[in-house]
Amino acid sequence: MTERIIRIANAQGFWGDSKLGPIRLVEEGPVDYLTFDYLAETTMSILQKQKARNPDAGFATDFPLMLKDVLATCQKKGIKIIANAGGVNLRSCLNATRQVIQELGLSGISVGIVEGDDILPSLNDLRSKGEPLVHLETGEPIDKVFDRITSANVYIGAQSIVDALHDGADIVITGRASDPSLVLAPLMYEFGWAMDDYDKLAAGTVMGHILECGPQCTGGNYSDWRQVKDFARIGYPVCEAKADGSFVVTKHENTGGLVSIETVGSQLLYELGDPENYLSPDCVVDFTAMELSSDGEDRVVVSGVKGRAPTDSYKVSVAYADGYKILSTLCISGPDAVEKAHVLADIVFERLEMQGIAIPREDRFLELFGTNVLCKGVVPTLDQPGEIQMRLGARGDNRRDLEVLGKEIAPLLTSGPPGVTGFAGGRARASEVVGYWPALINKRYVVTSHSVERV
Repeated sequence: MTERIIRIANAQGFWGDSKLGPIRLVEEGPVDYLTFDYLAETTMSILQKQKARNPDAGFATDFPLMLKDVLATCQKKGIKIIANAGGVNLRSCLNATRQVIQELGLSGISVGIVEGDDILPSLNDLRSKGEPLVHLETGEPIDKVFDRITSANVYIGAQSIVDALHDGADIVITGRASDPSLVLAPLMYEFGWAMDDYDKLAAGTVMGHILECGPQCTGGNYSDWRQVKDFARIGYPVCEAKADGSFVVTKHENTGGLVSIETVGSQLLYELGDPENYLSPDCVVDFTAMELSSDGEDRVVVSGVKGRAPTDSYKVSVAYADGYKILSTLCISGPDAVEKAHVLADIVFERLEMQGIAIPREDRFLELFGTNVLCKGVVPTLDQPGEIQMRLGARGDNRRDLEVLGKEIAPLLTSGPPGVTGFAGGRARASEVVGYWPALINKRYVVTSHSVERV
């Protein structure tokens, strides 16, 4: 008897990923589940601001647009979809999804949402109950930034997604779920894995970790990039999972990219931290126990993953307003380009002082591309580059002062050293800085729920 295999593919690894990924995944090979992973740490704060301006906004708008391209095929082939596209407005994302289904003339599609990750409304109550929400790295109390918080979201686990699938959902939309949990959930549902079968939960978590950045495990962003074929048609990753927790990382045939022990191993190291204690809401994973082996061209087997019980805490991503920043760019050519760039920067800050605006040196920013900014100490630096790109900026609490800096960039073309060009795209404007505050919260304070409706 042939062993049952569930195929899960990640169609988009971030908000703004290529639309070609999901289209080719559903059209060019077998897939059972399609995941969409949109939410980076700062994305939640951006979505919260959008919702404050427009109560119907606050979700990943790419998602309903992608559904227009793939949903009919997914329904025809029985492909289920799991996406953390709900951001901070799950109901609006649900409405947009419902509208797409109706526009496509489809019916009989069940859509579920998972709620409970947004704890912004309950922060005062949590503080009164003694939840300190101290900064994970510095140990500082959250009181330091409490009055400037713009969003607070818990990295919830897989169980509510599993529950939505049990209730017949063809599409499950979440807010800030843990990235690997989007992949673990369908494995728990399909194979009936128990919440205390930690080795299998760990295997599903590792699978989610490999898939979460899309083609970054199929040759994208790979150091030995010359081995990768046809980047333009890079295949997005597909994992073939078995009930015992082992799985194969691969991609559809006749697509570009590369799946090898090295490309998969590189992705395993992404945002890893302690490899013996990879913390997720569903389990703790020991990355050092697993084995990678080749299963032929563009096929890597992952096996032997070990896990144990999760901690009693969820991670919380808190964002807060942290002042403003401004950044302008100029190109400087000819002899002495580096020296001229430093002179130009001094001109700008001196002219600000002449207008009563003093920006401390620690709040100034000067970066000279072409002088080995990115690889300093790794590759030789040119003493006299023929051209450089200068990025000049500053940060502070006064938006108007920074806007004055933006106004002093264009005049440099005619009132500074020669060879300055490239002023384009309009005058730079100051923008808000979003601070990041990672913390932990006891799981007893977080209640998730789900609902499913048929469209």
